[in-house]
Amino acid sequence: MPEKILEVKNLKQHFGSIKAVDGISFDVYEGETLGLVGESGCGKSTTGRSIIRLYDITDGEIIFQGKDIHGKKSAKELKQFNKDMQMIFQDPYASLNPRMTAGEIISEGFDIHGMYKNKKERKEKIGTLLESVGLNREHANRYAHEFSGGQRQRIGIARALSLDPSFIIADEPISALDVSIQAQVVNLLRQLQKERGLTYLFIAHDLSMVKYISDRIAVMRRGQIVELGTADDIYNYPVHPYTKSLLSAIPLPDPISEATRTRIPYEHEEVGDDAKSHEVFPGHFVYGTDAQVKQWYKH
Repeated sequence: MPEKILEVKNLKQHFGSIKAVDGISFDVYEGETLGLVGESGCGKSTTGRSIIRLYDITDGEIIFQGKDIHGKKSAKELKQFNKDMQMIFQDPYASLNPRMTAGEIISEGFDIHGMYKNKKERKEKIGTLLESVGLNREHANRYAHEFSGGQRQRIGIARALSLDPSFIIADEPISALDVSIQAQVVNLLRQLQKERGLTYLFIAHDLSMVKYISDRIAVMRRGQIVELGTADDIYNYPVHPYTKSLLSAIPLPDPISEATRTRIPYEHEEVGDDAKSHEVFPGHFVYGTDAQVKQWYKH
């Protein structure tokens, strides 16, 4: 079994009375992609932002590479953490500084971490990073507004790679892009993962794309992970009614199949205080009461 790179234990992220994330637990293993899916507002982006310390968590533990990453940390520990874990943001228009060139955006982390101080060495590293995401070295001198959406997201990916992280949180990295460009960006992420041995937490609401890139999938609803398993298990043997409803909403490219597709409406069932995570198959977990999981499993 690969090593656990990240352990999330009973994570809670509350904003006043809003329980954005309400006691979720999961692990991410070295070299894998864990897809985190769910409708807008379910808490998936908040989960990613809490893991990378953009928020102070309300409760729970986040263990990264064997260390609890929340609470008081020395400047040295924080610097190391910030190198090892990076984020690709959802909106390539809002996440790049319009006053900086692509080269300056990518190399910003070098100044913070005191890397590549030699001008020639820095230029070479920026050029290599641009090429690794399918852009040209000459692009280093252009500003964000001179690029298309897909190119901007590639710059965002190059920035995330600049400090050689081991773990990347991709927060809906393709949802703001044209459908024709989405597959290119996902294929690029897969290629980079193979070349660099990266681990991803891939946050999205497009289930077909998540299946394509993920080894395992966690389905989230109202701050809870309701189902977690391998990508094949979640798609072929879903147990939770919410997962079944989400899968039934995936449009099919074939017009005949699409015309006969049956959508499954989700009727929310209240979950009691005795709800917990049940292992229904090896490595496949469903959240609910004993009676609910038994009932769902029969169907």
